[in-house]
Amino acid sequence: MDVRNIDEAPPFQTKDGSEIRELLAHRNSCIANQSLAEARIPPGAATIAHYHPLAEEIYYILTGSASMQIGTELRTVGPGDAVAIPPGAVHQITNTGEETLKLLCCCAPAYEHDDTVLCDMPPVSS
Repeated sequence: MDVRNIDEAPPFQTKDGSEIRELLAHRNSCIANQSLAEARIPPGAATIAHYHPLAEEIYYILTGSASMQIGTELRTVGPGDAVAIPPGAVHQITNTGEETLKLLCCCAPAYEHDDTVLCDMPPVSS
């Protein structure tokens, strides 16, 4: 049985600039086709706009408030919100609150630096 506690997961920085703690993936468990990590973004900070050619992602907001942009759509998100990010969709999340934004990131296939392409964020439509 593979059980990982967040307190034992070492943090590292992803290509998009967020600090994550990988809980379960092929690197540390029997999980072969996806990954689960907790990301932390300080107040006022944002990930670098990016997309994943292969992986679909789900963000699940644990604490804090944020502005989530996917393509030209922008939405305020907070605790309890789940965000679906399809492969190839340019996205960025910005911490708009006063506390550290914590969210779970589920990727299928598992997160890899090589599947992260940094880019400019398209303008939001009005």
